[in-house]
Amino acid sequence: MRYLADSSQMKRADQYTIQEAGIPSLELMERAAASCVKVMEEEELDLSKPCVVCGSGNNGGDGFAIARLLFEAGYVPRVWFVGNAGRCTEETEQQMKRFLEIGGEICNEYRDDEYSIIIDAVFGVGLGRKVEGRYLAALKQMNEASGTKFAVDLPSGISADTGSVLGIAFKADITVTFQLEKLGLVLYPGHEYAGKTCVADIGIHTKELSEEPKRMYVCDKGDFRKMLPVRRPDSNKGTYGKLLVIAGSKGMSGAAFLNGKAAYLSGAGLVRIYTPEENRVILQQQLPEAIITTYTDYREEELEALLSWADAVCIGSGIGTGEVAGRLLKTTLERAAVPCLVDADGLNILAEFAVDLNLPGSGARLSGGHFKMEGSLPDQKRVRQLVLTPHMKEMSRLLHGSVKELKEDRVNLLKDYADSRNLTCVLKDSRTMVASRGEGTYVNQSGNASMAKAGSGDVLAGIISGLLAQGMKGHTAAVLGTYLHGRAGDYAKGAKGSYSVMAQDLLLYLSEAFKESEF
Repeated sequence: MRYLADSSQMKRADQYTIQEAGIPSLELMERAAASCVKVMEEEELDLSKPCVVCGSGNNGGDGFAIARLLFEAGYVPRVWFVGNAGRCTEETEQQMKRFLEIGGEICNEYRDDEYSIIIDAVFGVGLGRKVEGRYLAALKQMNEASGTKFAVDLPSGISADTGSVLGIAFKADITVTFQLEKLGLVLYPGHEYAGKTCVADIGIHTKELSEEPKRMYVCDKGDFRKMLPVRRPDSNKGTYGKLLVIAGSKGMSGAAFLNGKAAYLSGAGLVRIYTPEENRVILQQQLPEAIITTYTDYREEELEALLSWADAVCIGSGIGTGEVAGRLLKTTLERAAVPCLVDADGLNILAEFAVDLNLPGSGARLSGGHFKMEGSLPDQKRVRQLVLTPHMKEMSRLLHGSVKELKEDRVNLLKDYADSRNLTCVLKDSRTMVASRGEGTYVNQSGNASMAKAGSGDVLAGIISGLLAQGMKGHTAAVLGTYLHGRAGDYAKGAKGSYSVMAQDLLLYLSEAFKESEF
């Protein structure tokens, strides 16, 4: 497990290291500069004609220290200071002085030339405003210049917290970041601007960050291997759980098929699909391993019996938002005593609930042809775990906000939502995140753009539900399922390219993802 940091966390870690651990800021700066030069040499970058661009803050100080080390190594760096001389930090002033003392020169305007490498040390992780004026012009010139692009800690113009471009950003080929990878280097578009990212240990104390409730992390392959449910030699289909899939609507069987087959491929022992009668024949043909139980209208006693049979429930994919769908969801969340995953149309119904997820419900009515709950969902004491799997638009509806607002503060909004409702929320995007009360926020790095196709989310819902049926906890099932879903997409892209991957291809290559993690 590797932790990620945002700007405020790194600021606290820096302060602790300097004030409590007694490591001077100038010493950290020297270590940062040395680590950057070391990476440049290890990557065999052309240092014959470097241009180092420095700002006023400590990131600029790192740049001046890099320039001095290059100068001492026999190179002749051109240093361009684009900051405000009256606002330099004390450390940056010291590094400027050290560079000048050994014979270095600092210019205050860009000199158009053929450079072997452009080293960006303009802004650090603390940037929170739009880049304008001379800084905007400088970053534009740096991007247009020849040579390898190298960023110190974070490409200037990228938000360390969101990965967004603050007006303009430096487009790096390689970024050396200090101590912890920044969240903005993992999220898009920041990830694209960072190029290859190297993490350098410079002695900043970050242990306290791992204990924060809002800590963020990524996992390594060994972590996922440990999460896999055990397959015992002495076992049967009952050992690996019974999953009830409530999915599909009249003439729309695809979602139910993708849910069900993904769950089977993820190790679930038995899958029962509860779907409209019109879908029976095609599902029996597509997935003969599943038990197909159908309905023509809402039958409460039948549904309660199915919920009693199940070890986990997956509900919502393709069920629509009409009265029957609403009643199916309401009863499931009222009566199920097993883990429940809610996806797609189930989330759209949830978005219509007027109050909160944890309060007693107060009946239902129809509004404009769609089911709408008056009040809220029931007390979840009987539901051991609840997992929601919204994409960005569905999440914005749950939050009664906009996608733009969500993107600007997704980590906090997601974590607060999961914490306040005591559930696991899987926020699907180019970097899917998983948050649960009492857990950190996992940021998924598997997957690719070929997966941006109809049905991909149905496969993910099936994978996570299949893991829930095997007894996995909600957060762990969501983390592992999200990773495996992405890895299946990576295998599919490798076989079929970026354009031709379909949701069924994710099913085809899911076994490869599991095998990779198993051994």
